[in-house]
Amino acid sequence: MAARRISSVISRSISLRPLSSSIVSQGNRTSLGSEVQRFSTAAALEEPIIPSVKVNYTKLLIDGKFVDSASGKTFPALDPRTGEVIADVAEGDAEDINRAVSAARKAFDEGPWPRMTAYERSCILLRFADLVEKHNDEIAALESWNSGKPYEQSAKTEVPGLARLFRYYAGWADKIHGLTVPADGPYHVQTLHEPIGVAGQIIPWNFPLLMFAWKVGPALACGNTIVLKTAEQTPLTALYVSKLFLEAGLPPGVLNIVSGFGPTAGAALASHMDVDKIAFTGSTDTGKIVQELAAKSNLKPVTLELGGKSPFIVCEDADVDRAVELAHFALFFNQGQCCCAGSRTFVHERVHDEFLEKARARAQRRTVGDPFRKGIEQGPQIDTEQFEKILKYIKSGVESDATLECGGDRFGSKGYYIQPTVFSNVKDDMLIAQDEIFGPVQTILKFKEVDDVIKRANATKYGLAAGVFTKNIDTANRLTRALRAGTVWVNCFDVFDAAIPFGGYKMSGIGREKGIYSLNNYLQVKAVVTQLKNPAWL
Repeated sequence: MAARRISSVISRSISLRPLSSSIVSQGNRTSLGSEVQRFSTAAALEEPIIPSVKVNYTKLLIDGKFVDSASGKTFPALDPRTGEVIADVAEGDAEDINRAVSAARKAFDEGPWPRMTAYERSCILLRFADLVEKHNDEIAALESWNSGKPYEQSAKTEVPGLARLFRYYAGWADKIHGLTVPADGPYHVQTLHEPIGVAGQIIPWNFPLLMFAWKVGPALACGNTIVLKTAEQTPLTALYVSKLFLEAGLPPGVLNIVSGFGPTAGAALASHMDVDKIAFTGSTDTGKIVQELAAKSNLKPVTLELGGKSPFIVCEDADVDRAVELAHFALFFNQGQCCCAGSRTFVHERVHDEFLEKARARAQRRTVGDPFRKGIEQGPQIDTEQFEKILKYIKSGVESDATLECGGDRFGSKGYYIQPTVFSNVKDDMLIAQDEIFGPVQTILKFKEVDDVIKRANATKYGLAAGVFTKNIDTANRLTRALRAGTVWVNCFDVFDAAIPFGGYKMSGIGREKGIYSLNNYLQVKAVVTQLKNPAWL
């Protein structure tokens, strides 16, 4: 993604066909006893805007061709605004994974891709990035239609982020090299960095385009071939952009896309004996299964980018207005469906009451509605399963005596919309403070001392990210070194530059995505030792 905060990039637009006027009602807030304010559940969303983009790619991409699944089965890709079908997509299973792996293996063992000069590979990646920019609006429309995220977010941040990632890795393609190593004795020693082979990749539904880039970019730059399984909820954009790769000149079989379900296609890919490496982004529980399948098959190396329960720490010297806005963004961005969301908001007791009042007011101002309408900040959750899961967590928060400050229910009567929800008086042992909710639910916890908040912030099985908001450099330095997380943002959040590595401690994963570190996931290191006779020097 761009170096700036994830929400600020150049504006773009797309032709949309409205079915009704463009007013979005947020409903009337009503008092629920005591002083709790909530959004009205009676607010009815207007008829959704239908984007003008056509869905042309719904088949599997295997060996450079779009083909039906071996079984002929399809499954529906749904519009989370309504639950209605956008398109029927080919449902790949184990047989299709076998076909895709065979194509990828042949492309690696016999095809031109690993044998091209690194510069030639770089040129193809750059041509792909150019095509992504050319088709920005169509790609963004598909992304928002299938995932429910605001169109402005897709068009201004995520599609440009896709192009930026591939330009970054195009730049790395001809800079991957080994070393000459001095040894004790008359030997010439060099290390070779070789592509690992066929890479199996499984991406999630919350950021389909960006996770495609994080996985495919470094793998291709290193000269590998790929079989990628999309999330069953969001298959449309990966299929669309894979067509652009063919236009850019990527040889057949180098990139294969199989849409399908985890227990069938995903498990087959993770356990395949002819896949040399697996990369997975998703839940921690599923990550454990992927690692087990990889180990039980051919012991292929695994990188995992998993769940999180990130602390966002507001210190006593904070500018409260700025801290409120940043904490709001850290949690509610992308409907709260972020693995690194700042979902535990720790606020120092001296500023707690002011922060809480302003955080509640900010959540109540958040605009919820059709993601294709201008000015909408929050669209629907991805599907009914996630929608119901979030509502259960909200219920558990109420039942555990956390204070429901606002929200707490569905928004409207159609689709998977949930009111922006804020809890206060949250205790560390509550489910809403321990589990990854993956939804628009902010939990606010009070702290007194830095030592205390360090212990509490680290008292989780996760360690993906953290946020620190303070004016004191000593406090910032202390917290950044004490927090056990793969990324710590100081006075910012969700900064995802292409060069910044991303990954987790503890049960948040293994390995790193993005930056130079991700290249290691797709390379083997070979030492070559040659005896020297009568060398002039050693």
